[in-house]
Amino acid sequence: MTWHVPEDDLRAYAHGELAAPALWSADTHLASCDRCRAALAEASDPVALDAGWERLDAELDVPRPGLLEGLLVRVGVAGHTARLLMAAPVLRRSWLGAVVAVLLLGVAAGHAVRTGESPTLFLALAPLLPLAGVALSYGPALDPTYEMAVVAPMHGFRLLMIRTVAVLTVVLGLNGLATLALPAYGLHALAWLLPALALTATGLALTPRLGPVLAPSLVGGAWIGLLMLAHAVRAGADVPLAPFTPAGQGVAAVVAALAAGLLFLLRDRFDLFQGRAV
Repeated sequence: MTWHVPEDDLRAYAHGELAAPALWSADTHLASCDRCRAALAEASDPVALDAGWERLDAELDVPRPGLLEGLLVRVGVAGHTARLLMAAPVLRRSWLGAVVAVLLLGVAAGHAVRTGESPTLFLALAPLLPLAGVALSYGPALDPTYEMAVVAPMHGFRLLMIRTVAVLTVVLGLNGLATLALPAYGLHALAWLLPALALTATGLALTPRLGPVLAPSLVGGAWIGLLMLAHAVRAGADVPLAPFTPAGQGVAAVVAALAAGLLFLLRDRFDLFQGRAV
C-alpha cells in the first residue's frame, strides 16, 4: 500500500471536519491500514473520534426518500408528512393495479351496453374503491406501519386525514380518468362521485366505534344491498338506479355532509381508538 491519509486530513477527520468525498476515502482506508489508524489515535482525542463515527453512521443509515416522496417535499409537504403518506399500504403498485383493473372492467361493461343506458357496473364499483382505500390505509390489522404511527407525536385524527386525502386524491383521480372513457353518458357518468364521498365519510365516522375493518365492511355491504333493492324496484325498466337519479344524488350529498360533521365531532376518539389498538 503506497497511499496513506495525509496528516491534515487525519486531523480534520479526528475533529469531525473532513468533508465528503475525502471523508469516505479516509474511512475506507482506515479500515485496512494499521499505520494510519495509529497516526489517527495520536492526532485525536477519543471523544471527538467517537463523535465523528456517530456522524458517519447517521449519514450512511439515513433512509433515502423515494421519487414520489422527494416530489412531495419539493412542492412544500413536510418531510415527516411525506413519509407517512408513502407508508400508506394502498399507495403501492399492487393495490393501484387492482384499482385500475376494476375501473377498466367497469368501463368495458359501460361500453358493452347500448348507448343511453346507465353504466350500472361502473357506477356501482367506483364509490367502493375510495371506501376500500381508506380502510386499507389505517388500522392495526391492515397497516404495517401502524405501531410507528401510533407512537409518533401526531394527533390520530390528523394522521387519518393525511392518509384519507392521499387515498382520495389517487382513487378519485383514477375514477375521473375512467369517467372520461365514457363520453356517451355525459354528466351521468359522474354519478359515482357523491355516493363515493358519502360512503367514505360514513365509514370514517363509524371507525372509532366499529373499527377500521368492520365499519367500511358494513357501509360497503349496505351500499351493495341498496343497489340490489334499487335494481329490484326498477324491475327491468330502462331507467337509472335510484342512487344515480337526481333525488338519489341529493340524498348522497346530505349523507356525506352529515357524516363529515359527525366525523369532525368524533375526531378526538381516534386517539382513544389508537390507544386501545396498541
